[in-house]
Amino acid sequence: MASFGNKGSFLYSLFCLFFSCPFALSQLSSTQKSTMITLYEKINDSSIQWNITKEPCSWKGVKCNPSNSSVLGISLSGFSLSSSDFLPVVCEIKSLQEFDVSNNRLNKIPDEFMEGCGEIGGLKLLNFSRNRLGGSLPKFVGFVRLKFLDLSYNELSGDIHLELEGLVGLKSLNLSSNLFSGSIPTQLGKSKVLKELALSANIFQGAIPEEIMEYQNLTLIDLSQNKLSGVIPDRIRELSKLEVLVLSQNYLNGEIPESLLTITCLSRFAANQNGFHGAIPRGITKFLKNLDLSYNKLNGSIPSDLLSPSSLQTVDLSFNLLEGSIPANITPNLVRLRLGSNSLDGFPSANFATLKQLTYLELNNNKLNGSIPPEFGSFPKLALLDLAQNRLAGALPPELGNLTDLQVLKLEFNNLSGEIPSQITQLQKLSILNISSNSLSGQIPSSISSLQNLGNLNLRDNKLNGSIPNTIGSMQSLLELQLGNNQLSGYIPRMPPSLQIALNLSHNHFEGPIPKTLDGLRALEVLDLSNNNFLGEIPAFLTQMQSLTWLSLSNNHLSGVIPEFSSWVTLETSGNKDLINATKLKPSSKSEKGNSVAVIVMAVTVSIVVSGVVVILVMFLSRRYSRVNDEQLQPVEDLPLPQILQDNLLTSNGIHRSNIDFTKAMESVTDPSNIVLKTRFSTYYKATMPSGSSYFVKKLNWSDKIFQLGSHDRFGAELEAFGKLSNSNVMNPLAYVLSVDNAYLFYEYSSKGTLFDILHSSSGSDIDWASRYSIAVGVAQGLSFLHGIASGPILLLDLSSKSIFLKSLKEPQVGDIELYKVIDPSKSTGNLSTVAGSVGYIPPEYAYTMRVTMAGNVYSFGVILLELLTGKPAVSGGTELAKWVLSNSVQQDKWDNMLDFSISRTSLAARSQMLAVLKIALGCVSLSPEARPKMKSVLRMLLNAR
Repeated sequence: MASFGNKGSFLYSLFCLFFSCPFALSQLSSTQKSTMITLYEKINDSSIQWNITKEPCSWKGVKCNPSNSSVLGISLSGFSLSSSDFLPVVCEIKSLQEFDVSNNRLNKIPDEFMEGCGEIGGLKLLNFSRNRLGGSLPKFVGFVRLKFLDLSYNELSGDIHLELEGLVGLKSLNLSSNLFSGSIPTQLGKSKVLKELALSANIFQGAIPEEIMEYQNLTLIDLSQNKLSGVIPDRIRELSKLEVLVLSQNYLNGEIPESLLTITCLSRFAANQNGFHGAIPRGITKFLKNLDLSYNKLNGSIPSDLLSPSSLQTVDLSFNLLEGSIPANITPNLVRLRLGSNSLDGFPSANFATLKQLTYLELNNNKLNGSIPPEFGSFPKLALLDLAQNRLAGALPPELGNLTDLQVLKLEFNNLSGEIPSQITQLQKLSILNISSNSLSGQIPSSISSLQNLGNLNLRDNKLNGSIPNTIGSMQSLLELQLGNNQLSGYIPRMPPSLQIALNLSHNHFEGPIPKTLDGLRALEVLDLSNNNFLGEIPAFLTQMQSLTWLSLSNNHLSGVIPEFSSWVTLETSGNKDLINATKLKPSSKSEKGNSVAVIVMAVTVSIVVSGVVVILVMFLSRRYSRVNDEQLQPVEDLPLPQILQDNLLTSNGIHRSNIDFTKAMESVTDPSNIVLKTRFSTYYKATMPSGSSYFVKKLNWSDKIFQLGSHDRFGAELEAFGKLSNSNVMNPLAYVLSVDNAYLFYEYSSKGTLFDILHSSSGSDIDWASRYSIAVGVAQGLSFLHGIASGPILLLDLSSKSIFLKSLKEPQVGDIELYKVIDPSKSTGNLSTVAGSVGYIPPEYAYTMRVTMAGNVYSFGVILLELLTGKPAVSGGTELAKWVLSNSVQQDKWDNMLDFSISRTSLAARSQMLAVLKIALGCVSLSPEARPKMKSVLRMLLNAR
């Protein structure tokens, strides 16, 4: 037994040794473990949820070798870290191979980090992208095995000389979206093993250097969005491994070099938005998958072989000077073909049935004639077909009804005739249908209501007759309905309540009283009933359409007193001889016409006054008590103060903290006379505190069921984050109050009101160009800041001149920033269209994507720029400003005519700068989201326009 016991003890010891050794070997050294704990302490941020009671190799973002004996990688991406104090500690981990600190708020890289990490022999990857690093590029000494360096999306500036020369192993360099200037750097590692070079969205200028061609391992070059000039070097042929070449948005010129044809690996070539001219070389697409030469000055015809290579997938030659017909030989693998805004005059004679992959076909704004080929109905995957602004004639082919995946159909500004074929109404995925400005006749098909995904229906400027189909009210996705300038008549049915952008029934033959069927359009912004035969009084329900900004009733037979509309509504009533403006009525002081005339005048006056009192009372009550949930009205004196569930001061500013009085503010929001602005989602009140200081108090409605109702705590947490934002051009909340039904947000009071108020008031022309330019730059700075937030961009749901508040003419602030976080469209009681924004500012792609994006915000900002440049509002006379400018911008020698003459005439310097800003604005309102610059680039271009 003793022998067995000794043997058993030995086996047990051997067992323990066998199984314990790997675990012992798997432990980090005490030095590395101590360093990791020190790193955690230095970071000192609760968002880093590292459990120091466990092994560091188990911590999130920490990567160790297979035996867990050394740390190989650390990722601290997306934690909103702002202090750089912890960085030198990282360099004490000598086994480190990868370090990722992207998506934070770091503003510097300490010298100690550069020195310490430069000595780590195995460090291969450094990622500092999407931070707030400023100053010049640090000099990289050591880092002998560094392969990947990413410093993109920061604020680094200055020239680049020899800072990167010592990186002998560098294979990928990304310095995009900074503020680097000077020439393109050419000292990018002595060994010249670089494969990827991304320098886009900076301020590099001069020519593309020949020295770049010495890096013959390059597979990617992205020099887009800079100020490069000159030609593409012929030596580009030496880069035999090049796969991607992006030169978009520069000032390059000359011809497209044929030397590109020799690079057999090149799959993507983008040189759009430059000044290239001459003919497109034959064979340019022999090896390409993607070609983008849009927005240049290329001329001649499209080479017959350009669309035929089997590898080709996308081609964009739009906005050039190309002539002739479209080549007949088209590869069946083509996915996108954009040839709009040229001078092409013939359809291809290709077999369209073979184009099984084609999803986008844009041939708009050319000189195409004849009829639409029936074969255009043979594209099984086509999502967008744009043939607008051509010379097409004949009937609409019913075969278009076979395009079952079609989402956008644009045929406006042609000479199409005949009736609208009912087959078009079979396109169940259609979101935009525009057949305006043609010669279509007959009636609107009654089956149009089957298009339940349709957001925009535009049939204006045709010869359509009959009545509007009764079933149109069932189109629950419809945002815009344009039926103006036809021959429609008869009963106007109830319209879909989703209508938001515009309803245009002008220039038709409608008669009788303005129908009550329009009273459900609570979200509508533009209503045009002009040039019909409407009679009777203006109905009171029109004054209760809370979102209405423009109403045209001109040239009808209306009579009676014009009711009082909200101050933000532009009202057009000319051409109604029996309409009376109550505000201009004055008692007669003369009695030349005798007592009988005086009695009549007195009777009319009394009648008008009584009617006016009734109208004003109705307006007062509707504005005072209007609620989405139609709550019971009660007298003003009995209206209780909002029941406060939670209040909180967000600002650390002692003055604001002592001034803000929540009780006084709640008293202010119960008095409608304090309303200074109403927007789609909120009402702004002016609240004067006991100290005499004034603040904006913005009321948001819980009961709309758009706002996230998960918990008040979650809402408060979101507002806490907004309160910490620090940017002089962003309007962030100072405090908030949560009640049962509403949320109230407090802001600094902007004495100048909104940009819309000051720009489009009677004194708008008094704003000089220097002030307008300062406003443009300030708004761009605010948006650039919001889009660049490390934890994720903050987007604007309703960016317009009404959401830009002015503390002074040189201090604009972007408002309504919190809506993106607190609005949940999925909980809306209405349609998703509730977040579409204001008419005139909505990007064209929104109607079929239904997504708020950074590119969409850039479009809206472009419209604001156009307002500042032209002095015109975003919509006037039913025409959107952006569309008007784009249609008049084709000939650059006429750009002067679009500028606000009262401003541009003041000096040659002002005119020159306005033209430079107009070019930027045109880029922002590009119809293609991909072609629009990022806000950071927009800001840079604006600053360069000084």
